[in-house]
Amino acid sequence: MHQFLLYSSFILAFTSFFMCLYACARLGNFINSTKGLDWDAIANITGDLATVKKTIQTLNNRMNGMNSPKVNEQELMMQLLQAQNKGVPNGKTHMQGG
Repeated sequence: MHQFLLYSSFILAFTSFFMCLYACARLGNFINSTKGLDWDAIANITGDLATVKKTIQTLNNRMNGMNSPKVNEQELMMQLLQAQNKGVPNGKTHMQGG
């Protein structure tokens, strides 16, 4: 039983050591890849990403039919009723008997 605990602790220690080395290597690669960036470049990238995200959302909404024109139907009906009450023609031609 003692040998099992000893070997399992060695295996766990070596595994954690190699995982630590892997994490350090990835962090070093990240630092090297972002070394040339300044704050203005990061701000520009952030703004570009926000613009692309908004464009994609708008396109998806159009494709799903969720981005329909926002016309207030009650206001449109009120304008139509007011135009009919005033006798303003609404674009239709009426033929008078004659």
